[in-house]
Amino acid sequence: MGRGIARIVTGVAVIVVLLVTYAGRIAVGDANPFDYFGYFTNQTSLWAAAVVIVSGIRAVRGRPGTRWLTAAQAVSAACLLIVAVVYNVLVPGTGTAPVWVSVLLHGVFPVLFLLDLLSAPDRRPLPWRWLWMVLPYPLLWMAVVLVRGATDGWVPYGFLLPERGVASLLAHVGGLLASLVVAGALTWAMTRLPRRGARRDVSARGAV
Repeated sequence: MGRGIARIVTGVAVIVVLLVTYAGRIAVGDANPFDYFGYFTNQTSLWAAAVVIVSGIRAVRGRPGTRWLTAAQAVSAACLLIVAVVYNVLVPGTGTAPVWVSVLLHGVFPVLFLLDLLSAPDRRPLPWRWLWMVLPYPLLWMAVVLVRGATDGWVPYGFLLPERGVASLLAHVGGLLASLVVAGALTWAMTRLPRRGARRDVSARGAV
């Protein structure tokens, strides 16, 4: 139950941080929700927070994990891993959010989420044939961003600006998708590691 409560508290805290930060944007006259939640970090954090809350509620109720929930956790973890690596390694300190918000969303939350997936006793091993699940959400996000860039001119990150040219856009999009597949393979592999308590479960079933 303790892990379940920790998950719920973490997810709610992330959502509160996102809303508080958005309120700050509204206060300075930048209230467009499509811009604020158009950032991959904000969108992914919101999605991952919802996933961690659902997994926490199930844990509190004592309900076993499912492969579909583990798949949602693994996809979220892969996207959060990209968020952390891109921000902290490739473009550190370039965000406009307060420093504490950037640290939380680009560092603390991704690490906690990955550690939870790695150590969770309720995760289920994911078949490799499901690895494609890591791509639909990022592909949809990229498609929307590219359409917006070509129409109203807004993009969340400079490397996606249309004026950089088709070759540059294809290179960056291809690189991001390839990185996501690698990150997905890592989180998929994490779900297939021996679970804590797995031997005990097997022993219990054998004793029945």
